[in-house]
Amino acid sequence: MKKIMHFFFLSCYKATELIEKKIHLKLSVKEKIQLKTHKMMCAACTKYEKQSILLEKSIAKLSDIKSEPLNLEKLQRRINAQIAKKIDKKN
Repeated sequence: MKKIMHFFFLSCYKATELIEKKIHLKLSVKEKIQLKTHKMMCAACTKYEKQSILLEKSIAKLSDIKSEPLNLEKLQRRINAQIAKKIDKKN
């Protein structure tokens, strides 16, 4: 019985490892079952997975942007423009 319990119940540490592995590689059937079971009981790891996927997508977009050389002045102007828009919306 103890082995069965160990099969299904992961620590959050192990679950986050599997979440990261799932994003970059393929999980085994055992790992998929373990992760799914863990996430059914753990809201924190479910949220972690959503956030991790969002970060990966954002990084992928940044890598597309990185194909052009980084221009700090242009970047500063874009940041200032975004800040100005937010201030204008509040006023």
